[in-house]
Amino acid sequence: MAVNRLSAAHWAMIAPTQALLIGVIFVPSLYVFWLSLNKSSFGLAPSFVGLANYVEILGDGYFWRAFKNTILVVLVVVHLELLLAIGAALLFAGGVPVRRVMIAIMLAPYAISEVSAVVMWRFMMDPQVGMVSRSLAYLGLPTLEWAVEPLHGLLLAGLLSVWLHLPFTFLILYAARLALPNELYEAARIDGAGPWQQCRRITLPLLVPAMLVAMLFRYVFAFRLFSEVWLITQGGPARQTEVLAIYLYLEAFRYNEFGIAAATGWIMVMASMLLAIPYLRQMYKRMFAPDAV
Repeated sequence: MAVNRLSAAHWAMIAPTQALLIGVIFVPSLYVFWLSLNKSSFGLAPSFVGLANYVEILGDGYFWRAFKNTILVVLVVVHLELLLAIGAALLFAGGVPVRRVMIAIMLAPYAISEVSAVVMWRFMMDPQVGMVSRSLAYLGLPTLEWAVEPLHGLLLAGLLSVWLHLPFTFLILYAARLALPNELYEAARIDGAGPWQQCRRITLPLLVPAMLVAMLFRYVFAFRLFSEVWLITQGGPARQTEVLAIYLYLEAFRYNEFGIAAATGWIMVMASMLLAIPYLRQMYKRMFAPDAV
C-alpha cells in the first residue's frame, strides 16, 4: 500500500508536466498529421486526400533541392561546429590568460539576436563595402558573392549558424572536460605519456558521450534552419538556396497550401529522427550496455 501511495504521489507531482507536454506537443502534432492528410487553404474546409500531399511533395523538384541544401548545410555546420568546440574546450581547460573574460567573449554570440547577427554579417560580407570582403580582396582572395551565387549564400548562412550556436556546443564539451578526473592525467604523465597521447588516449574517448549529446541536439536544431537563410537570401536566387524550413514556410504562407506545409513538417520530423537514431543508439549503448553486462 505504501508503494502504491508513493507511486500515486509521484504521478500527481509529474501530472502537470505531462499535461503540458500533451497539450503543447502531442495534441498539436496529431492535428498537424491530420492536416497533412487533407487539402486545406484559406476559406476552404479541409478535404481528406490521404497521402496525396506526400506524393506531391516527393514529386516536387523544389522540395528535393531544399532537402539537399538542408542536408549539406547541416552536415557542414554540425561537424565544423563540433571541431571548433572541441578545440576551444581543450584550449580553455588547458589554461588561457584572463579566462573569465575569454569565456564571456566565447559566449557572447549566444546573447545576440539572430536578426542583429544577420544584419551585422551581411554588412561585413557585403561584396562592395564589407570589411571582410574588402580585406579578402586586398589579399587577393575571392569574396563571397552570396547575393548571386547559391553556394556562397549557403556557405554564409552555415558560417553564421556556426558562429551563433558554437557557445552551446562549447559549454557542453567544456563542462565535460572539466569533469574529467585529474588523477587520470597524473597517472598518464607518470607513465610517460605526452600531451598528444593524453588527448588521444584519455580526453577524446572520455568526451565521446558529451560529443554525442552535443551532436544530437545540434542535428535536430540545425535541421530546422530557417532564420539565417531567410534573412540572408530568402531562398534565392530562383529558390536555389531554399532549405526545408523555407520550403514549408512558402507553401504555408505564400501559396496557402496548409496540407502540403503540414506534410512537409512531418517529413522533416521523420528525417531528423533518422539522423538522430545513430547517436541515440550510441548513447544507449554507452549508458546502459555496461549495466546490462
